Amino acid sequence: MGPIAKVWINAQIKLEILAVIETSGQQGVSVRRCCLLLAIEERRIVRWQKKARDGRSLANVTPGPKEALHRVLPEEIEQIVAMAKSEEYVDLSHRILAVTACDKGLFQASFSTVYRVLKERNLMGARGSGGAHNGNSKAPVRKVLTGPNQRWCWDISYLMTFEKGVYLYLYLLLDEYSRKAIQWHISWQQTAQESGHLLEEGLVAQNILDLPEDQRPEVINDRGRQMKAKPIQKLFEEHHMPQLFARPRTPNDNPYIESAFSTVKRAPEYPGRFLDDSQAIAYFTPYFTWYNGDHYHSGIDYVTPDQAHKGLRQEIVAQRRKKKTAQRRRRREENQNKKASKPITKTQIEK
Repeated sequence: MGPIAKVWINAQIKLEILAVIETSGQQGVSVRRCCLLLAIEERRIVRWQKKARDGRSLANVTPGPKEALHRVLPEEIEQIVAMAKSEEYVDLSHRILAVTACDKGLFQASFSTVYRVLKERNLMGARGSGGAHNGNSKAPVRKVLTGPNQRWCWDISYLMTFEKGVYLYLYLLLDEYSRKAIQWHISWQQTAQESGHLLEEGLVAQNILDLPEDQRPEVINDRGRQMKAKPIQKLFEEHHMPQLFARPRTPNDNPYIESAFSTVKRAPEYPGRFLDDSQAIAYFTPYFTWYNGDHYHSGIDYVTPDQAHKGLRQEIVAQRRKKKTAQRRRRREENQNKKASKPITKTQIEK
């Protein structure tokens, strides 16, 4: 069996081992000799014998006190739960929640304590007004698009650097109809201010504020704290642009931006890691020029996003179809002419 070490033994087997040692002692075999034969440490036997003499149970118990003296106080638990449920902090992770509470003097608790409190109360998932995605929530209603600047989508993607745990962030604003990258931005931070900068530049680039209010694009995004921040919601409200939210943990509700990020990071020239924001900007500047102007996008009939954004998609597809039909007709005519001009062989005459 091997040595009996680092193994929890139930009370009944302990009593049987002690009985064997006691019987062996009556036959002149010492406790030490029995422990060597049984491959068990002598100090464990001594401890069991002492418990048995004192009338205490030999059952295994978890070491340490049942309740730690430094355990979290009831009022602290109430503070953790109240902060986690508040609208201001509803999107924070348990780690950011603990750090924020410490800096603001609300409560002092470790990451693990906050995690345990939230987990016990089923607060580790989405805590916002939308709640967690339970399978019954409805997808955002997407109207049929007939042209560019009718619906935009945007998101933020991590870019790895050469330092572990340190990331750059790619902000990307995309037109759903044309798949054109309307605006992009590189930053060291994920904030509502950076998001607002991206969106404001997109509005200016596409002259959206010159359009009537009922012709301005709606915008779809995830439920990250940057997307739900009050400055962002206020920006859309002031410019009369409806904001749609994807369901939690449902990337298919915002598929075009997810697909764009996948295309970006699967490019053969993609370096994988960036030294700093200057290097990232130097890479993405020509990349998005190529993406918009030269990339034949499979989702829009293999025209470029710039062509689709200018409304040339249907015309280009029609021209391709016309050329294909004309070439097929030419092939048929030439093959028929070759067949007609082919000399008749002797075998064909005999038949």
